Amino acid sequence: MLIVAQDGRLAFEAVLFAASFARFNRAGRFRLWVAEPQPGPLWPKDPRIADAAIRDLLTGFGARIVPFESRHFGATYPIGNKIEALAALPEGEPFVFFDTDTLILSDLAAVPFDFDRPTASLNCEDTWPKITLYGPGYTEIWRALYDQEGLDFETSLDRGQPEGYWRRYLYFNAGFFFYRCPRLFGARFLATALRIRDAPPAQLAGQATQPWLDQIALPLVIHGLGGGRDTLPSGLLDGTVSCHYRSLPLLYAREADSTVALLEALAAPNRVKKQLKRYAPFRHMIYHGRGHKARALFDRAALPKREKTLRNQLRKAGYWMR
Repeated sequence: MLIVAQDGRLAFEAVLFAASFARFNRAGRFRLWVAEPQPGPLWPKDPRIADAAIRDLLTGFGARIVPFESRHFGATYPIGNKIEALAALPEGEPFVFFDTDTLILSDLAAVPFDFDRPTASLNCEDTWPKITLYGPGYTEIWRALYDQEGLDFETSLDRGQPEGYWRRYLYFNAGFFFYRCPRLFGARFLATALRIRDAPPAQLAGQATQPWLDQIALPLVIHGLGGGRDTLPSGLLDGTVSCHYRSLPLLYAREADSTVALLEALAAPNRVKKQLKRYAPFRHMIYHGRGHKARALFDRAALPKREKTLRNQLRKAGYWMR
């Protein structure tokens, strides 16, 4: 299991992830690796986790902190950490990557990973591309990307969805993904992302690729490695086994009572509380009660359909913190 952490917000999120991972990894089937970017020319300041107490918490929960070099992204695109970090993992060993803003909710052994057929999170919205009045449309844009990578575009389509509807095209949230070898996956992910960044096809003219570069490249990588949208049973990851909460205000606003209870139980031990309360969003949302005040604003049975609407409502009420 791989997460990426560096000084600041990600370090505090990593503590919660590691605490939840340790709680449900009692059989010891999985190992947790925390990849940490190292200082270099692509970082204006040292990105490593500076606080020894945070590092001690992570290792105390069984995590192994491993370094990696930022050779292509760094501070200009820190999301690229998840791509470059894969080179730090052992070759030929199956891996699962998670974003740090995730909680493990139950035993990961319940997930029937098929490491030869990768997939990623389908818990996403139509964030990219943004179709303009005069085109090109989804088909033209995605076909151009598949052609650039030498991939069969037609076999990536969900033909149960109508032409021109974004769900017809292979698109993931990069909150989790897995494969049988991190080096193979990482090399392909990196090469694909760099081609999109540095030499995009003409059909991408006018399309912003940041911050979505990882999510543009990811379906191409997964399709090219023989994976797809249906290689895991639904309802496990991003469901009963893991929760990609994205931010604490969103967690309190929309997640189940059991997830909120788990979050607060993980954050309660003094050694954890002492560190997490140093980060203002965690201090206010978890320990000062703002999370429950934000939660009281929403009916979980009638939440807004789009996350942006939920964020805007939280922001208007003064509860948006990250």
